[in-house]
Amino acid sequence: MEPSLEEIFGSYMSWKLDDQTWIINFMNGTENMYLLEGDEKALLIDTGYGVGNLRAYVEKLTDKPIVVANTHYHPDHAAGNGEFEQVYMSKGAELDKASVENPGMVPFDITKLPHADYKKVYVGDGDTIELGNRTIEILDVKPAHCNSSLFFLDRSHRMFFCGDDMEAAQVNLFDNSHNPYINYDLKTILDNFLENTERILSLSNEFDYLLPNHNGTPIAKSYLNDYIDLIHAIYNKEVEPDEKLNHRYIEMDPQASKLCRVRGKNGSIITYREQLR
Repeated sequence: MEPSLEEIFGSYMSWKLDDQTWIINFMNGTENMYLLEGDEKALLIDTGYGVGNLRAYVEKLTDKPIVVANTHYHPDHAAGNGEFEQVYMSKGAELDKASVENPGMVPFDITKLPHADYKKVYVGDGDTIELGNRTIEILDVKPAHCNSSLFFLDRSHRMFFCGDDMEAAQVNLFDNSHNPYINYDLKTILDNFLENTERILSLSNEFDYLLPNHNGTPIAKSYLNDYIDLIHAIYNKEVEPDEKLNHRYIEMDPQASKLCRVRGKNGSIITYREQLR
């Protein structure tokens, strides 16, 4: 018997990274959210697909008031925002909002969530979220994976939350905004990705755990150097694209025929074949 959409998108499991930090896993093990507890509040990083049962699950993990933030405004990270009254996000969410809010982008009716008109609070570089003896710093991210990414640095627990802009298996660098007014230029995106990665690396003495949302968590900090080397190898024409994407979900994307994978050491990117060439 095939599992229901609710079973695929709304079945969660969780475990503690330390005594005040939960990893919440879903999508058959492919995606993670995070719950960070302080003395006074708890921060939920990302809200999944909008099935409508995440809040109840999180409230079983913590009795603290829950603050919510998005790593970026894509449907698998922000469609569940309407379960909460207020969500912190990048102002770049305005550029990516079609990917969440246009009809058909999410397999659930997110307009029926209890707070579908939730308050969007835009935050950026230098802002902080105070949880009580635990301060989460917010860092801007230049458009690479998307237009709406934020990084979160937790110095006290030595954790860096990097969203989809750094992963073990691959980073997707193609346009998923569904915004027809965005002019996608791969050279700019690669430059931005390189700068973002170098910024994480410059802070690597401040964290032990590098925590993405897909493809395993935590991951080794050495991936940062692998991706920096990969971008330089692309610029120096030292790598060839792999025509096989080897990613079952991206292979179902309408853009799949235009995409390729480029590998370097332990990292890879998926992007547009012709622009890469």
